[in-house]
Amino acid sequence: MVGQTVSHYQITDRLGQGGMGVVYKAHDTRLDRTIALKFLPPHLSTDDQAKARFMQEARAASKLDHPNICTIHDIGETDDGRLFIAMACYDGETLKKKIERGPLPVEQAIDMAVQIAHGLSRAHEAGIVHRDIKPANVMVTDRDEVKILDFGLAKLAGTVDLTKTGSRVGTAAYMSPEQARGEAVDARTDLWSLGVVLYEMLTGQRPFEGDYEQAVVYSILNEDPEPVTVLRSEVPAALERVVEKLLRKNSTERYRHAYVLLADLQAIKTGSDVSAKQEGRSSIAVLPFENMSGDPEQEYFCDGLAEELTNVLTKLNNLRVVARTSAFAFKGQHVDIRKIGRKLGVETVLEGSVRKAGNRLRITVQLVNVTDGYHLWSERYDRELEDVFAIQDEISLAIVDKLKIELLGTEKAALVKRHTENVEAYHLYLKGRYFWNRRTEKTLKKAVSYFEQAIEVDPRYALAHVGIADYYIMLGIWGLIPAPEASAKVETAATKALEIDHALAEAHTSLAFWNFIFNWDWSATERGFKQALDLHSGYMQAHNLSHAYGIYLTLTGRFDEAITELKRVLELDPLSLTKNSFLGMALCYARRSREAADVLSKTLEMDPNYWPAHFFLGITRASEARYEEAFPALQKVVALTEEVPLMIGHLGCVYAIAGRREKALEMLGRLRTLSKERYVSPLCSALIHVGLGEKDQALADLESARRKGVPFMVHMRVTPLLDSLRSDPTFTALMSKVRGRA
Repeated sequence: MVGQTVSHYQITDRLGQGGMGVVYKAHDTRLDRTIALKFLPPHLSTDDQAKARFMQEARAASKLDHPNICTIHDIGETDDGRLFIAMACYDGETLKKKIERGPLPVEQAIDMAVQIAHGLSRAHEAGIVHRDIKPANVMVTDRDEVKILDFGLAKLAGTVDLTKTGSRVGTAAYMSPEQARGEAVDARTDLWSLGVVLYEMLTGQRPFEGDYEQAVVYSILNEDPEPVTVLRSEVPAALERVVEKLLRKNSTERYRHAYVLLADLQAIKTGSDVSAKQEGRSSIAVLPFENMSGDPEQEYFCDGLAEELTNVLTKLNNLRVVARTSAFAFKGQHVDIRKIGRKLGVETVLEGSVRKAGNRLRITVQLVNVTDGYHLWSERYDRELEDVFAIQDEISLAIVDKLKIELLGTEKAALVKRHTENVEAYHLYLKGRYFWNRRTEKTLKKAVSYFEQAIEVDPRYALAHVGIADYYIMLGIWGLIPAPEASAKVETAATKALEIDHALAEAHTSLAFWNFIFNWDWSATERGFKQALDLHSGYMQAHNLSHAYGIYLTLTGRFDEAITELKRVLELDPLSLTKNSFLGMALCYARRSREAADVLSKTLEMDPNYWPAHFFLGITRASEARYEEAFPALQKVVALTEEVPLMIGHLGCVYAIAGRREKALEMLGRLRTLSKERYVSPLCSALIHVGLGEKDQALADLESARRKGVPFMVHMRVTPLLDSLRSDPTFTALMSKVRGRA
């Protein structure tokens, strides 16, 4: 076909041929660019199934928009009925050709694997499994950028498999065991294949060899490959563990998600050994305890008891504990324990009930094996209210015993550590956290009242001081009080907590946030987060801090790191509205709007009234110029937050950008009225003036907000709503000062 013209594509050269098509280089005469054309082979042109699979490749790949996936431009059909796909043509070579010259440098192999994992993560999020990951299907450009090619064997989740039952699709040497057996496959098959590719990049040879296809399949199903370090001693032990986990024959023992693998590879690049920490850990979810007292006022105690047990268990390195938010998503639902376990990805579940009458407690707990639904252990405690701390210790130690977890001395001390011995202060603190977790302006005010009462009862209750610091952090971020007032309150409360307990990671985290949003001191922030992480022995606690760190990475423009960090956090807290929303924020600010909208829409399916998800969805839709979808999202935010001025400013900004000048001016008027009743930061009006194109006034208001230390200014560094100002030198200079007070 060289020399022919198909549609507006002039074919100039033949690039190669695979099982599902012939590929040519061509010139796009309409857009004056070089592209690649892939044609269905002539002898398959009458095969309806092959045509359907070819169309499936186009549809699957065209839905993916990612720098590590080959871009699909067009699909068409020749006059004689041959289908073709027009796709990007890259200068470079396949990974297969690179490996043929010998093993890759370890750092380069890791980098290639990271890029492939990035692409697969995006495909798997869209429900697409490649099913033929191999070096020949990975292009490496002249700039060392990886592009995954050929989704011709892709299987869209939920669609009919185009292959015959029991047949194999893929390339034998890279097939997973389940693929080799002709069984149904999922994302873990692609991760197995990536494991084979990574093994080959590191050693120069495949892990499973044979003189003919059946011999290779036998090796895949029955033999273990030579350890990577035997063939190449300089490969880090942590990387060998990653390869070993990727190549486990039982798919349930492999990585479940590409982004978890990605997090481990990134950790190895930075020198930390995350994979070693993940091996050999049991897993548990602590469900909210049922209130059997008949008194709704006791809900705080039931929730608090489960939350405290969760917090205690997270201090154990060898136990993976699902976060409170995901476990509490099942509160009030009568769902089979086995289904909950599968949803949360844990082996065991702790459930219980509390009956409180006067000063007497009856606490019943059961530890359940998710696989079969049988009890591993159960106990009933009939005690006085003052015994609640001892009961918590007994339950925690019983769980450790039943799950056969070996405790280090420091872990046992952490397991029974108490931040107060005063039962009244403890109950007040639980009430504070109960209202804190509802995260509205009204419930936050209730929460801080209880934290203050807890301190009156026990002035040395460090966690209650942290609660007050966190309250003022939220007021500062939302712009509900002037920044200097919020900043002083946060510093005082967090410092007091550290005076009481210098090893309290929660207090170090609050101070890190204080340095970030009030002082704009990046280096102090990073040190604070790392200090907090060092103080946490528990895996889940470290991940909770990683959530805060992920927000920091997002707002400092380190988007790839932030998205990796936040996805990794969601592995242990998949149903968290907050953490899903902040992943959506990171994707939105990274200008990955399609992915952001998908994450945020799924978050709103869990709770249609969760305003942060509406907020970031509104900004995402505005960045796509889909204003008729942005307006209702931001209008709902204003209603749900009861007219927080900052939210009115964002709505007015989007009205203005969309050309709805009268509505934007209406929002400015609303801010002026509100300023007579409450604090309104100059950032609110700045946003609207940006949208109206009133640059001088916008810059003046932004400068005023900077001088006043408005915490939300950190968002202005990355939000797409201010993209119209990014080329302005005055704006650039102003934003450079939002990094250490100038």
